[in-house]
Amino acid sequence: MVRETPEQLIAVVRLRKDKSWVLPKGKLKPGEDALAGARREVMEETGYDVSIEGFLGSMSHAEGGKLKVVQFWRMRAAGEPARKLMDDVRAVKWLPLQQAVDTLTRPHEKAFLMSVIQAALQAAEPSAREAAAEPAAPPVPDDGGLPKPNRFFEAIRAWLRRLAA
Repeated sequence: MVRETPEQLIAVVRLRKDKSWVLPKGKLKPGEDALAGARREVMEETGYDVSIEGFLGSMSHAEGGKLKVVQFWRMRAAGEPARKLMDDVRAVKWLPLQQAVDTLTRPHEKAFLMSVIQAALQAAEPSAREAAAEPAAPPVPDDGGLPKPNRFFEAIRAWLRRLAA
């Protein structure tokens, strides 16, 4: 989940029971669809109402002797928190990408966040053949009529360059 600021920030939550920092997620209620459950869980864990922008991917891991499958969605939080945090969550931090990865406690969540970022970069950068075959779409103007940079992908590229160095 991201929040619009001059730099897009990612939400991480601190669980009360084991004090770990994790990505917001939860369990579906009986009969609840994935999108409704994702919105509800993020609202409960972060306090923010969100809009869902797209599917990021799935992750599975063992927890308590059971296999747990988690779906992640790209969400955008708007405004101020709409409710108090649920009792299971101690705190929410909104962090730049690298800090979010560094803060996460569970290795499988760190790996997932990094893989999602790499996939997003590959999707954002067409191959040289595709770029030559199709003219680039004009940039979407902001309120001032100037091209608006995609700060999220710029931050990802900078982060990956730092990782490779």
